[in-house]
Amino acid sequence: MSSDTDTKPDKIFGYEKQVYTGRNPIENVLEVAKGILFGPLIWVRETIVKPNQKDYNYYHEELRRVPTVDQCYDDDRLCKWEATQQLIRDKMVDGNILSILRQRYEDCRIYEGPDGMRKCQPLYDIYQKAEENYYIKYGELGVAITAERCYAKQLNRMLWERRHGPVGTGMKNDSL
Repeated sequence: MSSDTDTKPDKIFGYEKQVYTGRNPIENVLEVAKGILFGPLIWVRETIVKPNQKDYNYYHEELRRVPTVDQCYDDDRLCKWEATQQLIRDKMVDGNILSILRQRYEDCRIYEGPDGMRKCQPLYDIYQKAEENYYIKYGELGVAITAERCYAKQLNRMLWERRHGPVGTGMKNDSL
């Protein structure tokens, strides 16, 4: 006999039948019948379907990154719309990340009990920094968010920081 697995006596069309237990001869007949019924289906799946199937997670929709609003022409409304849609998706992702970080911190506090403030401090610091960054990027934009308004907010913040230092530290005195 050759070393091919399909020629083994305990394999029918790719269906591997159970080893005969010796309890009942009807079991052996049923295993042969199952091999005849399901064997061709298993063979088609293993030789045709699986090799030609793409391996990816079905729940992850991969969307290409579109140009940002500063890369769009002034009269290109479609490009600006795509940039706004990309910004909305990014905001949703960042909001979900923030929600996950908050949930991790709350779970840690519940799990640790009275020592939660001390033991969960690193998680709290990460959450606070993420919340600050989220507010810096999307805060005060309102519900009708557009990529142009968000870009203008970033430009204004950069100009403020160039002239006066980090936001929240107050204005520089020119007398110094």
